[in-house]
Amino acid sequence: MAGFIAQHGKKFLFIVPVVIGAIIVNQAIKGRQMPQRIAASETAKTVRTISTPEVVLIPRTVGYGNVRPGRVWQAVAQVGGQIVEIHPQLKKGAIISKGQVLLRIDPTSYQLAIAQNDANIRSVRAQINELTARQSNTRNSLKIEQRSLDLAEKDLQRKTRLLKRNTISQAAVDQQERTVLVGRQSLQTLKNSLNLMPAERDVLIAQKGQYEAQLSSSRLNLEYTTIVAPFDSRIAEVNVEQTQFAAQGKVLAVVDSIDVAEITAQVPMGRLINLIPPGLELAENTDDIMARLPDLLGISAKVRLRGSSVTAEWPARFTRMNDTIDPDTRTVGVIVAVDDPYRHVVPGVRPPLSKNMFVEVELRGRPRPGQIVVPRSALHGNTVYVVDGENRLRIRPVEVAFSQTDFVVIKKGLAAGDIIVISDPIPAIDGMLLAPQVDPESRAALVAQAEGAGAVR
Repeated sequence: MAGFIAQHGKKFLFIVPVVIGAIIVNQAIKGRQMPQRIAASETAKTVRTISTPEVVLIPRTVGYGNVRPGRVWQAVAQVGGQIVEIHPQLKKGAIISKGQVLLRIDPTSYQLAIAQNDANIRSVRAQINELTARQSNTRNSLKIEQRSLDLAEKDLQRKTRLLKRNTISQAAVDQQERTVLVGRQSLQTLKNSLNLMPAERDVLIAQKGQYEAQLSSSRLNLEYTTIVAPFDSRIAEVNVEQTQFAAQGKVLAVVDSIDVAEITAQVPMGRLINLIPPGLELAENTDDIMARLPDLLGISAKVRLRGSSVTAEWPARFTRMNDTIDPDTRTVGVIVAVDDPYRHVVPGVRPPLSKNMFVEVELRGRPRPGQIVVPRSALHGNTVYVVDGENRLRIRPVEVAFSQTDFVVIKKGLAAGDIIVISDPIPAIDGMLLAPQVDPESRAALVAQAEGAGAVR
């Protein structure tokens, strides 16, 4: 036996584990349980939902632009001369009230011109008065000369009759005839002189008109020597110093008005159209259409300055639109005005609305009641996910009236109170079971945005 084990020991050591393994497997098969059949169940997808609100919509959009003054005035030297007076505050950035003298040009030469023209006018008036008196005297002399000539002619006739009777000599008649001729010559001279007097008067009157025009021009030039602020203004540019000679036509200073500030905000054309009331009809008479445009469109505006340390806001009014569309950005310039931008200053809160300040302009259209709005996240192409009465997903097609930054206005396909999904279930299968979770904060934010609360993002 020992010999057999020694001879076949290696084979025996291999067979024993195999036998033991087979026994164990057999026992495991006999003691196992059969698999249990489990009934199939549907898993609900958790989604965030809101009820569709019906709001009084305030259509809004924003644009951006730089502030510029409502009016810019250049102080141009209309006459030349030396600067003899400058306002002490005529410096860049200073504010000067309306009517204050900014600059004064030396008026001496213009005062002398006024005196010279005034003297010329007095001289012409004296000549006209002299001519009037001479004309009156000439008329009187003419009457006397005419009477004298009549007597001389009668005497000539009498002497001619006496000559025929040979009671007077021919020499006496000839002498009387010479007297008549001299009288006629003198009368003709007076008439000629009288006939020329109206022309002399016209010449004097023309000279007087010329001197009066020169006097008016001199007085106007004298007024031009004093340059005053035409409105409450802020100095933008100064190009002259005292005692400096200012040539006619030179720009001495540039001032900006501070009563009105204007901003040309660039707004996308599509968003601007959303502000126009639906069904707006313009009158056939378009003569003053631009003047009536703010009332027709009913657009209101606000101007905001957003900075790292300050956020300020000003009430504004829509005034007009640019005449062209920017070919690069396809935006239209909407011009709004802020009244009294310097009188609304609050230290540390609202700075002055200064020139070239980059600001945001919010434009608002007329309120539109009864509008259905949904968040942009709830819109999937032209469909919205709606939760039906059995908490199942229904993919409903809708028609969009227009979009804003955070929400869209639904024209057809939804009614107020419909439960819509605002999260994004993946995959979205029509009829799938949902586990709706109401999100009141998102609904409140949607209503606030649609009704004009908060800034347009």
